[in-house]
Amino acid sequence: MRRTPRLRRTRERQGESRTRPQVVAHRGSSHDTPEHTLEAYVKALDEGSEALECDVRLTADGHLVCVHDRDLRRTTSTMGLVSTMSLAELDELDFASWKSPWSDLDDEAPERDPMQGKVLTLRKLLETVADYDRHVELAIETKHPTRYGGLVERRLVEALDEVGWAGAGSPARIMSFSVNAMNRVRRLAPELDIVMLVDKAHHWPVLRPLVADDWIIGPGVEELRDHPGLGKHLVKAGREVHVWTVNTADDLQVCLDLGVTAVITDRPKFILDLLDS
Repeated sequence: MRRTPRLRRTRERQGESRTRPQVVAHRGSSHDTPEHTLEAYVKALDEGSEALECDVRLTADGHLVCVHDRDLRRTTSTMGLVSTMSLAELDELDFASWKSPWSDLDDEAPERDPMQGKVLTLRKLLETVADYDRHVELAIETKHPTRYGGLVERRLVEALDEVGWAGAGSPARIMSFSVNAMNRVRRLAPELDIVMLVDKAHHWPVLRPLVADDWIIGPGVEELRDHPGLGKHLVKAGREVHVWTVNTADDLQVCLDLGVTAVITDRPKFILDLLDS
């Protein structure tokens, strides 16, 4: 039997009390299940995820859908751009088979509900979170650049407002690598939490003067590991830190040592088991 890695709790050893980080399912439980499908999100919820992460893009007819890539080659084997297709056209595609292309030949493979492999609208995901039997949060990333510019954030805030989640106390927070996008969200919904994603450690000195003191910072775990000064600086400055994409015990240890408040992972059950062990 493989032994569960034992995680250090550095800050607790130093006499500081803190709660463990929130576990956020990255595109759902996407390590084993097709990303951004209803199946992936339901599995993440059933595994105990405390929050869900999704990317949103705007279709040609104005619907927000949960899709990461601007084109559809990777997840549907189809040429075409999300932004040039209608929701009805996207709904004709299979967003699940790419994850297990040989499943039709495997007699022991579990049967999948084809409806759970359809394109997922943000509205459906919001309904799923709202109807779940416990509190769940939602981290929504807007993708840029896009032909629709600031319309993405406007439609997103409108969708959140329709379910009463555009104000203080909302379970939703908005993320982006775009400073302009985060400024738009702050203007449209001043009470929403926002997360400034950081792609490279050397970008932070440029970003630092542009972000407000109450913005959450979202660096990648590889940057934290390769550039330890980044994490130390953020913690020393009192920043709330949410880290992506945390998939191993070593990744999680980096986050625990820093005392981050959320870890975004493709493997929510694995990370939850590590934290509970």
